[in-house]
Amino acid sequence: MNVKIFTDSACDLPISTYEQYDIEMVPLTVHLNDQDYLDSKTIEASTVYQAMREGAAPKTSQVTPEAFQQAFSTYVDKGQPCVYIGFSSELSGTFQSAHIAQQQLMEEHPDANVHVFDTKCASLGQGLVVLRAAQLAKEGASVDEILDTVKHHATHMEHIFTVDNLEYLQRGGRVSKAAAFVGGLLQIKPLLHVDEGKLIPLEKIRGAKKVLKRMFEVMEERGQDISNQVVAISHADADEQAEKLASLIQDKYEPKEIVINNIGAAIGAHVGPGTMSLFFLNDQYV
Repeated sequence: MNVKIFTDSACDLPISTYEQYDIEMVPLTVHLNDQDYLDSKTIEASTVYQAMREGAAPKTSQVTPEAFQQAFSTYVDKGQPCVYIGFSSELSGTFQSAHIAQQQLMEEHPDANVHVFDTKCASLGQGLVVLRAAQLAKEGASVDEILDTVKHHATHMEHIFTVDNLEYLQRGGRVSKAAAFVGGLLQIKPLLHVDEGKLIPLEKIRGAKKVLKRMFEVMEERGQDISNQVVAISHADADEQAEKLASLIQDKYEPKEIVINNIGAAIGAHVGPGTMSLFFLNDQYV
């Protein structure tokens, strides 16, 4: 019996990928205009972005332990091994909820084969880890083989991203009000990355046109064997910019695949429209 792969909606994979690889996705909740929605199931990211442009301040909440327990139980009852590959615990309590659900199930079913893994990744950085795990599961790999690969990919996954408006990061406490105000006046675009699951400022770029070029340069500096890996780009209503970045990468490296998808409503609620993100490995898995 193949291993069942679980993830959450913060991984931002296309719906078609969940279907193709039989991945079970558990959604985070988005709170918008006094209503609750399930990310990627009952609300589209574009709705959130439009509301943010109009002044709304959406919030999100983690997946509950009960939701995870319900999702896992179906497969535990069948004796099927389960691996949940989750959103960074530094950015959400969702992984902790999965861990609680795992512990509760193990108390009730001591023989249950349920594993939870904190990727310390987000968006398609997490998504690429999930994708590789799902490919291995489909090929019949064991739990140990999958977890070994997941650990390596998560550890070596680079996240390079920029936001269009510092105000959204300021709302979430990522930058000060003064920095957001001055940055807007000077057209400063922050370049950030993820380190140990946390969002860390990397550079300040003056002028939007220079940002894509610098993101590409950082990939060249940090990436390894780019031609032989899957690269991902996630964006928040920035299709044209995403395609430009993809062209830069494709023209020079011709990677195995470039996955491009919208940033979902859960992460989008915090980073805002216009965000661009690039994901790749800094060490290939042998």
